[in-house]
Amino acid sequence: MFSSRPPAAPKVALPTLELSGASLHSGLEDLSKAAEAGGGIEAYLTVLRFKAGLFAEWFSGKQSAALDLPRFLGLCTFMPTVRRRIGAWLEQNEFADLHRRLLVLLQPEGTVQSRLDAFIAGFPGDRGMRWVRDLAAEVLHFSAPEDVPLMTRWMWDAHTGSGVLREIWFEEGAPLDPRIIGDSHATFAALQGELQSFLRDNGVYRDFALMQDLLCAHIYARYINDRGSTFLKGDFAGTEDAMAHTRRLLGLDCCERDGIRMKVKLPESMTAQLAPPLQLNA
Repeated sequence: MFSSRPPAAPKVALPTLELSGASLHSGLEDLSKAAEAGGGIEAYLTVLRFKAGLFAEWFSGKQSAALDLPRFLGLCTFMPTVRRRIGAWLEQNEFADLHRRLLVLLQPEGTVQSRLDAFIAGFPGDRGMRWVRDLAAEVLHFSAPEDVPLMTRWMWDAHTGSGVLREIWFEEGAPLDPRIIGDSHATFAALQGELQSFLRDNGVYRDFALMQDLLCAHIYARYINDRGSTFLKGDFAGTEDAMAHTRRLLGLDCCERDGIRMKVKLPESMTAQLAPPLQLNA
């Protein structure tokens, strides 16, 4: 069992998570081996830093007020569970309204949880809108990776009882009661603290937040490889690349040698309005 070291002076009480040291060690070792063909872990961290730089600049930085639809769609291509759904929503709704909500989401007033809840509450709560939580989670985290943990559904979804947290629980197959371990900000903050302690104990001394993202994505990618996925299967069709699903979970599969490849699924009515290439600079 892996003991936790929660972040200093938490503002709210954090739950105690019972993580499996063996599962984390296995995931880290497998990540190190699988990443070698693509230039090693540092190469993936470099691309994650690029993504974080873009998000910080266009969602919370000096360019945030100037964010337009083409650039927003370019950023969506880094968010795998958003890029398959956002086009259909934008066909029926104004981007200006979504832009305003994103700016409010990133304002410092209120807690992370209250801002996240308010953002999600502004959309219909049906199954087809589950991408809204992932959009908010990705924007909050990658705009400030060290300050806000990644809270996407693939990290942990208490409603379905699925995600990375289930895969690294102390006993494989043991019930993880969503009624006790919810998917609030407090749960992810506790997970962030435990993973940082694990990484520090295993020789990682910088880029803790991005390294956690990479490790968690790879652990969940192994689950996708082994058992498939319900909400991601359309984007994770067969491949033999050991890092393919890891890249896709983090949205890094859009990065190519000659730039960023648009991967957002758009209706025909929007495609004609948006001519590539998309210009994004961190």
